[in-house]
Amino acid sequence: MDFNQLIFDLIVLGLFVLGIYVFSVLPRQREFRQRQKLVNELKPGTDVVTYGGLIGTVKRVDGNNGLVVLEIAKGVEVRFLAQAISTEYDQAAIAESVKKAAK
Repeated sequence: MDFNQLIFDLIVLGLFVLGIYVFSVLPRQREFRQRQKLVNELKPGTDVVTYGGLIGTVKRVDGNNGLVVLEIAKGVEVRFLAQAISTEYDQAAIAESVKKAAK
């Protein structure tokens, strides 16, 4: 009976660890891969949003140093780490998000 209880406990523990992996680790890995893909595919002219909420247009990408130069206003260029780029700027999606949050 003790051996059967041990096997049952190991199976429950294994399912618990699997659940943590599926619901915690996998989504973060997926999000990380999507962000890496976005950063690697940045091209001049792309409108992006930084993690600080700044919206700008990519002017130059320095892949060797991991820097992106954004134009945030006419004639104003700012350097950012490529990892600080959150998403591409999609005005319609942001407007929809604001409408949902206001309800």
